[in-house]
Amino acid sequence: MIANTKQQAVLLAIDENKHLEGALLPILHRIQHDLGHIPSEHVIDIAEALNLSRAEVHGVITFYHSFKTEPRGKHVIEVCRAESCQAKGGRAIEAAVKAKLEIDFDQTTDDGEITLEPVYCLGNCACSPAVKIDSQLYGRVTEESVSDLIDSLKAEQH
Repeated sequence: MIANTKQQAVLLAIDENKHLEGALLPILHRIQHDLGHIPSEHVIDIAEALNLSRAEVHGVITFYHSFKTEPRGKHVIEVCRAESCQAKGGRAIEAAVKAKLEIDFDQTTDDGEITLEPVYCLGNCACSPAVKIDSQLYGRVTEESVSDLIDSLKAEQH
């Protein structure tokens, strides 16, 4: 999306929500929904519209895990890092996914297709370890099964 379109999306989100009490969160959610992230270069626009400091807006963006400041991949793989998953081999799953994608947590593959994110509970503790790919939750994953899931995801792209 070109910069002008990003700015238009930000200004539209501000205009449609600035009248609300506690308008910052609705504005940020709208921008996140429309653009897939909150461009850091437009934090000043949000701050000025709401008479807040850039630090206040940035603090809210970085506090909530769902807000992203960089574009995410077309697909998102979330690896659970909660205690139950760790106890059932989660670290090996993390290592396998990172090696397969050749990226670390909070990074996106060079082709822009897949973003890898840590999650601190997917609510699937009875079926640990767990991963989520886009909106699909997978339990009792192994290094082999998660590798197969990534291969299937990559095959869909081509």
